[in-house]
Amino acid sequence: MSAVGAWVEFRLLGSVAVVAAQGRELAVGSVKRRSLLTMLLLNPGVPVGVGRLTEAMWDEEPPRHARTVVQNHVSGLRALLAAHGAADGGVELVTDGGAYLLRVPDSAVDAGRFERLVRSARSARDAGESVAALREALGLWRGPALAGTSPSLPLRCAAQALEELRLAALEELARAYGRLGDHGAAAGVLGTEAALNPLRESLVAVLMTALGQAGRRSEALEWFHRTRRALAEQLGIDPGAELAGVHEALLRSGAPPAPAVEAPPSPAPWPFPRRPRGFSGRREELAALDRATASPGAIAVVAGGAGVGKTTLAVYWAHRRQEDFPDGRLFVDLCGHSPLPERSTPAVLRELLLALGLPAEQMPHSPEAMAARYRESTAGRRMLIVLDNARTSEQVRPLLPDGEGCVTVVTSRDRLGGLVASDAARPVPLAELSAPQSVTLLADTLGRELVSAEPEAAARLAALCDGLPLALRLAAARVATCPTRGLAALADELADEQGRLGLLDVEDTSVAAALALTVQHLSEPARRMFHRLGTHTGATLDSRTAAALAGCALPRAAGALGQLATAHLVVEIGRDAYTLHDLVRLYARSLPLRPGEDDAEALPRLLDHLVNTLLAACAAAEPGSEPCCVPPPGARRPVEVRPFPDRAGALAWYAAERDTLRGAVEAAVAAGLHDRAWRLVLLQWPLIVWQVRDGWVPLLEHGLAAAEADSDPGAQSRARALLGWVLLEEDRPEEALAHLEQAPGLAALAGDRTAQAVALANLAVALARYGRGARYGGRARVHGLLTEALALAEQADRADLVALARQHLADQCLAAGDPEEAAHHAARGLALTDPPFPVTRRVVLQTLYGRALAATGHPEEAALHLDAALRSARAHQYGEGEAAARAALRALPAQPATTAAAAAAEPRTGPAGAQRAGAGRR
Repeated sequence: MSAVGAWVEFRLLGSVAVVAAQGRELAVGSVKRRSLLTMLLLNPGVPVGVGRLTEAMWDEEPPRHARTVVQNHVSGLRALLAAHGAADGGVELVTDGGAYLLRVPDSAVDAGRFERLVRSARSARDAGESVAALREALGLWRGPALAGTSPSLPLRCAAQALEELRLAALEELARAYGRLGDHGAAAGVLGTEAALNPLRESLVAVLMTALGQAGRRSEALEWFHRTRRALAEQLGIDPGAELAGVHEALLRSGAPPAPAVEAPPSPAPWPFPRRPRGFSGRREELAALDRATASPGAIAVVAGGAGVGKTTLAVYWAHRRQEDFPDGRLFVDLCGHSPLPERSTPAVLRELLLALGLPAEQMPHSPEAMAARYRESTAGRRMLIVLDNARTSEQVRPLLPDGEGCVTVVTSRDRLGGLVASDAARPVPLAELSAPQSVTLLADTLGRELVSAEPEAAARLAALCDGLPLALRLAAARVATCPTRGLAALADELADEQGRLGLLDVEDTSVAAALALTVQHLSEPARRMFHRLGTHTGATLDSRTAAALAGCALPRAAGALGQLATAHLVVEIGRDAYTLHDLVRLYARSLPLRPGEDDAEALPRLLDHLVNTLLAACAAAEPGSEPCCVPPPGARRPVEVRPFPDRAGALAWYAAERDTLRGAVEAAVAAGLHDRAWRLVLLQWPLIVWQVRDGWVPLLEHGLAAAEADSDPGAQSRARALLGWVLLEEDRPEEALAHLEQAPGLAALAGDRTAQAVALANLAVALARYGRGARYGGRARVHGLLTEALALAEQADRADLVALARQHLADQCLAAGDPEEAAHHAARGLALTDPPFPVTRRVVLQTLYGRALAATGHPEEAALHLDAALRSARAHQYGEGEAAARAALRALPAQPATTAAAAAAEPRTGPAGAQRAGAGRR
């Protein structure tokens, strides 16, 4: 299609869309492509660099090939525009150096038209024209702005800014109706929006004015009381001057609103805080703060969790850079997260003006006049303003100085994304200290001699404090005030989770109190989620796990996690991936239940979620295999189970969640949920077999004990078979055989042919390796066990186990000097290993087949199979299989074809194939 006039508009005020002739919406493509297009449309005619596009397209760490992805999406957009005649409509996507620029007509983007209509309404000659323009502008909205794009920070901030413009336009429309005398229409415009935005005081003030002028005074007063309650309950503040003034006017039956300005006694200018003592580390963060404040009129936001040292960093930096601010430094504690009430804007402005030398008798009488005088007083000066402990961007904006010579440093437990969006503030994230930095802080606080005398204890103490400076200083205070305790003794005490938070409490300072000040400002859904996180058995989680813990829908869990990350109670480490520090988790666990809350189901929900996730991971890690168990009776089905695209992804998840799963097993045993506990153990078998020599015995012993407590012989058989295999690989044959000898009988008792076949095969391999004496029946018994395992696997119609049994039979026959039978079993097993069976199984069988062919006098055919096995193992990074295939190739008799294959098998550089650590025989 290519026709003049076909191009119509780009839509941002709702779901992002491209609309052509006759209102036909074009298929833009994926979320990433929509996000790229949105970023270009938000900056029409302006070059946008790849870095900014990357930030918009990914809300997590972008991939290494992000630039290539951006280029591909740009190409896709160009193709879409060209295919629909965009150039004829004046639309062009061009490359500008290392950036991209989208040229569009002024009327082609709905957000631009919206802003122009609002401006025209403000300059209209009469109220009627204003109403018409504002109604047309608001009619362009079709839902939340930028819907369908990535939830990245730049796009979230842009959407928030557009929403702010929409609400302001609604308020202006109501005022315009009021000027026309249509107060009922004015109230009608704002009623629904006030209910959806209960904390927006300006909107409620306009609504109350309209209701009062429409003769609905009681409704207006009810809106005031409703808003006052919401502000007190959710923010802990009173209504501001504008809303209070409207309320007072209504009480006086129509008197004009009077400004509400605090008039406390004039305080003396406060001194800047002293340089922090014992400050150490933070070189990278200090450098980041230098960079963030390098531009004229810069604003930097130092954001981090409770007790991480935000104020200390800001004050230390301010002292270090003192000479850069010859006109002075001002420090204000806004009490955003404090036991004290949050500071009101008029009170802070009054103190700032007094500190700047304004006589009390000349103090302006309204907050707006104070703010104007403050900006006037700071213009032309070179000053530093430190706004400490801010809670919201709205709290900060009126306190920003004017002029390019002033620098503002804001500290907050919130990311203050609104300030980043509206005022170009630069974020300086502050994380916990590293292990070496933590030890250095202890040394700077307690003395290097004490710490160097107990280096291991100091390292343990640092780890138990989660690298949190507040916790480290409290621990140091414990040692300093009780010298006989020592670092090791305190570390031993802190190792007990039950008493850890109590030990980190010295007089009026504690980790728990610091965290409580953050939690008290959470929304109720986020607070409930935070409490449930105390039940979690690991340090990492995603929204699916959070939904299971809280028993809520996935979107609600994701939203709550996002709020907790914003408040730095959890740390976002990737796309839908969070980590929870131990001290924070212990505090969450310590929170008391509120009336009507019940935590009894949180752990069972978590365990059932993990069981179902493990089943999905097993299916991906060992395609073609059947699960070794099913969820227990009465198990809860999770809201959503994590998908695993392939074996590598599943094994990576197993490895990453190993500590979480171990904690879940321990929690299940402690709660008497043995039917969950053994499933959580056995369903880890793909990783156990893959990393067999990696300390699995204690976990498997837990699983066996749980299976015995659950009186499940089938589970006992599988646990003993797996435990015996691990013990065998750890070179503990007597213990291994003790378990493996019992496993087949238990499986037979349970009527589980699959488990019996696995148990017989594992026992046979153990006997072949360590038990060939008369006491164990020799090779004949090994062959008989494997033959029986093969028969059971065929009866159960388990192709994966049939292939496994034939693999072991081929191996045993080669060892017994019977290459013909070995070739038979290897060939039959190999025929069963087409995808989706694991490549590793095929590599082992093909290597065995090659060895058997060589032993029966077919070296050239053997070389072909061994070379194929080698190449496949190398391609899939299966080091053990690669080494075995290469060794078999080298052992072939020297003939032209086999010599060429053996030569091709030699690695060109480096060692002969890296073996995966702990990879066991499959």
